[in-house]
Amino acid sequence: MSTDLATEAVSKPKSPAGQAVPWTKRLASGRVYLGALIVLVWGLGPFYWMVVTALRDPVYTFDNTPWPTHVTFQNFSNAFDTSRGNNFGRALLNSVVIGSITTAVALLIGVMAAYALARLTFRGKYVVSGLILSASMFPVVVLVTPLFQLFTDLGWIGHYQAMIIPNISFVLPMTVYILASFFTELPWELEEAARIDGATKFQAFRLVMLPLAAPAVFTTAILAFIAAVNEYLLASLLSSDKTEPVTVAVARFSGNDPLVQPYAAIMAAGTIVSIPLVIMVLLFQRRIISGLTAGGVKS
Repeated sequence: MSTDLATEAVSKPKSPAGQAVPWTKRLASGRVYLGALIVLVWGLGPFYWMVVTALRDPVYTFDNTPWPTHVTFQNFSNAFDTSRGNNFGRALLNSVVIGSITTAVALLIGVMAAYALARLTFRGKYVVSGLILSASMFPVVVLVTPLFQLFTDLGWIGHYQAMIIPNISFVLPMTVYILASFFTELPWELEEAARIDGATKFQAFRLVMLPLAAPAVFTTAILAFIAAVNEYLLASLLSSDKTEPVTVAVARFSGNDPLVQPYAAIMAAGTIVSIPLVIMVLLFQRRIISGLTAGGVKS
């Protein structure tokens, strides 16, 4: 009996309860929380201040109080007021049209291009991949003059295609880059099994591989839509009053006094544009994270 008790006492590990946590671990944990707080304030600080200013009476626009004071919703109605020459509602619709068409076309081309780069073997494959990736590194300002001249000759200035086509060229490399890395990690066996069962290459791609790539496609669609909506430089030069997106419309906001910039209405407009995107990202954050990390670790 005594031998069993002695053996049990030796084999049972000592409880860590009551032991003091080393100060080095506490310091490391504090650095992590401090870093997370700094990133949170850095990322959400401007958005928070935009919302606070949008809710504040225009007379107190430059009040430095860090919370809403003299709260009013008049700024949001002023953002949609067309009597001052602002067409914010139409600009919202233009941005949705431009972003949706850009995303749809970029995904249609990008999914097939990414699958071809991931699955097929052909001469110049890595050259094509390098050219696609290098296309995303071109500064937009370099393309302003040739695109403006080209679209002027074609009579496209002030039309949707003058903004949609350049946006497609901007988001397409990102689409191909994200999806190609994901398709590379999908198991070949699933496609081969579908081919053995009688499916063609396109059927195996459409019915087997594409559903598996849904998280990555969904993530790419959100990122492409946001990138297309946020484009400003080309839109400011190639759009007209009827086709300008929200980025251009907000920059051209005017108030009652032509010499005073309507900052409160601009902040309200920015809040209206940002909140749907923030809600969409929060609702689908798990899909976005899974799509960004998919294919990043080999099994």
